[in-house]
Amino acid sequence: MTSSYVPDPGPIGTGNGPAVSRPEFDALFESVRTWGRWAPADRGAWNHVTADRVRRAAAGVRSGTVVPMALPWNTRPGPDNRKPALHHMTDLGDVESPEPSTHKDFIAVDYHGKGVTHLDALCHIAYRGQLYDGRTAREVVDAAGARFGAVSALGPLVTRGVLLDLPAVLGVGWLEPGQAVHARDIVAAEEALDVAIGEGDAVLLRSGHVRRRGELGPWDADRASAGFHVDAVPLLAERGIALLGGDGDSDVRPSPVDGVHSPVHALAVAAMGVPLLDNLDLEALSAAAAEAGRYEFLLVVAPLNVPGGTGSPVNPVAVL
Repeated sequence: MTSSYVPDPGPIGTGNGPAVSRPEFDALFESVRTWGRWAPADRGAWNHVTADRVRRAAAGVRSGTVVPMALPWNTRPGPDNRKPALHHMTDLGDVESPEPSTHKDFIAVDYHGKGVTHLDALCHIAYRGQLYDGRTAREVVDAAGARFGAVSALGPLVTRGVLLDLPAVLGVGWLEPGQAVHARDIVAAEEALDVAIGEGDAVLLRSGHVRRRGELGPWDADRASAGFHVDAVPLLAERGIALLGGDGDSDVRPSPVDGVHSPVHALAVAAMGVPLLDNLDLEALSAAAAEAGRYEFLLVVAPLNVPGGTGSPVNPVAVL
């Protein structure tokens, strides 16, 4: 999969550009599109992950260090959490007999946003009215949920993960909001971290978002966040990745593409059939990877089995 559109990105840290026109973006979309490739189609790029790849990923475990990557359940409103998660007690152990007493609680969340670690299923994103594999969104998604590309069709994923730790490579605490990561930055990170992205891999981008938020406070990440520029996507497509994620939502913001607010979402989910992991906490994994001297690991992602669901809150786990 190649694209004739390869802009000169400039060095990392110079902003979210270069700007991309809508015709250029549409040509890029067509160049990475994998419609008609997979069966079942609504598992998309997760079809890359065969039993043999699972075995090889498991065989790479060395220390057995387990690192969870979910943010805490966030019930506090803020500029990056406009729809806080809900959590309240429904039983305090005082309404049941005989022994033992029990304690129960209720949780609920509108998880597509910046406050909750979650997985985007293939029905979550449509471009030009079409979901992955050319399904017309209005025909397969309605008030009852999705009949194609739902999270229940994905099931769990066990594969090799690769951490692109850009702050570690650059010797900085974090990438500033609005900084774009380009294809050449991925290649430089692979060389610096002695790791290579391969078929069926899950690629996780650490921008230092969580560290920055902890030290400087929250901000509106819909307006400005570090992430991939669209010129990085052809490289990821060529490598045959199964999953893309990060401590943001993978897109650099503001978007460099005229009229497309989440272009990496459109390319990954709708064109390539690659689900996304958003809002990871990669700080502990960064430290563990640095201590181990290796930036590859076994990754386990187990979304909730929600028929018709557009995604799921998740707590992905890395095993080094």
